[in-house]
Amino acid sequence: MIRLKHTIPFILSVAVSATVFAAGRDYISIVGSSTVYPFATVVAEQFGRSSGMKTPKVEATGSGGGMKLFCAGVGVEHPDITNSSRRMKASEFKQCQANGVTDIIEVKIGYDGIVLANSKQSPQMSVSRKEIYLALAKQIPDPSGAEKLIPNPHKTWKDVNPSLPANNIAVLGPPPTSGTRDAFVELAMEGGCNKFDWIKTMKKQDKKQYKSICHTVREDGAFIEAGENDNLIVQKLEANPKAFGVFGFSFLDQNADKIHGSLVDNKEPTFENIADGSYPVSRPLYFYVKKAHVSAIPGAKEFLAEFTSDKAWGDEGYLSDKGLIPMPEKERGKFASDVRALSILSSL
Repeated sequence: MIRLKHTIPFILSVAVSATVFAAGRDYISIVGSSTVYPFATVVAEQFGRSSGMKTPKVEATGSGGGMKLFCAGVGVEHPDITNSSRRMKASEFKQCQANGVTDIIEVKIGYDGIVLANSKQSPQMSVSRKEIYLALAKQIPDPSGAEKLIPNPHKTWKDVNPSLPANNIAVLGPPPTSGTRDAFVELAMEGGCNKFDWIKTMKKQDKKQYKSICHTVREDGAFIEAGENDNLIVQKLEANPKAFGVFGFSFLDQNADKIHGSLVDNKEPTFENIADGSYPVSRPLYFYVKKAHVSAIPGAKEFLAEFTSDKAWGDEGYLSDKGLIPMPEKERGKFASDVRALSILSSL
């Protein structure tokens, strides 16, 4: 469980001396999730226009890649903020602490759905999480019913379920360093894997083996790692109408003229279904801030205020126009208050 502690007003620690920032940097440096990237970019542009300060530099490195850069140290050579389409892992928190990144502010910004989308040149598909697992897992339960695993034999969607198209399974998705990939295997694939009772019971007996069965994606060409560039995946779906892509709802929303999202467990990936929790493959989005950088980097405090304002992440905010699913008002208020107080994570 994460616990927040309110620290005294900002003071650079002994480890973070003034000399660390002596070289100076007059802009905010942001790295991380490709899913959060468009939201952070919109806020950065709005901030640049309205504040008179330099527009923050935002880079899409993937959630895992962003955490590595963020946790590498304190000072102008390291980013101030990292975006993440999943919560920071305990191992990443420890790495940060080991490298002197001791005071971290966690900000949840809203929710997003993960979609399995294809070109509008092909029909919209409806699949279950169980079918997603049977299509993409490296090993699957023996179809005979025996409680053992076999290498995934499915070549087409019709092999998975006779009611699905006879098209080859071809899914373009993000690499293992992506938070979207982490969330997809946890929410979609594990959600389908859990439909097999003998595997579900394994979770308590041998969690490592359970995760290996449920989270390991096949490597025989059915799942194609397409990098962190979601726009490139959209282009490839247009070029191959029988293929599918895995990415955040915001990219589906922005490319609704070209692609449509599959129904999952009979629920369409819509703003409303993600907001009310009925669409099963949805997750929270975050960014993380170094408290030591807030007063040292010009505009950092003001940027945080912009991002956590109702005009940005509120129900009618400009981020919802870009596909972000706003948090309930009470939850927004809590995180906005924590940001103003510069409350930090004490453990993870």
